[in-house]
Amino acid sequence: MAKGYWVSVYPAISDPEGLTAYDKLAGPAVQAGGGRVLSRIPSSGGRVVAHEAGITQRVVLIEFDSFEQAVAAYESEAYQKALVALPDGYERDFRIVEGID
Repeated sequence: MAKGYWVSVYPAISDPEGLTAYDKLAGPAVQAGGGRVLSRIPSSGGRVVAHEAGITQRVVLIEFDSFEQAVAAYESEAYQKALVALPDGYERDFRIVEGID
């Protein structure tokens, strides 16, 4: 079975501290949904080399055991509460993608 991934790129964040409430709710919601954070740049201390669009501000990659599990985690009540906590002034490109089996 192919894994599922959440890929989030934040090209614009006017108030990084404003994401704290979202992070506090999203982390447990992701874990409860079976997600594993593979990378969170820049807060994980990891490195990034940006090409083309040049997005380096915040990139998050989360792995799930299946695409269906990734979709269910996004649609969960717990994660929907986290989305409500996202502050104004952020821009996010969020995708759920299926891995290659």
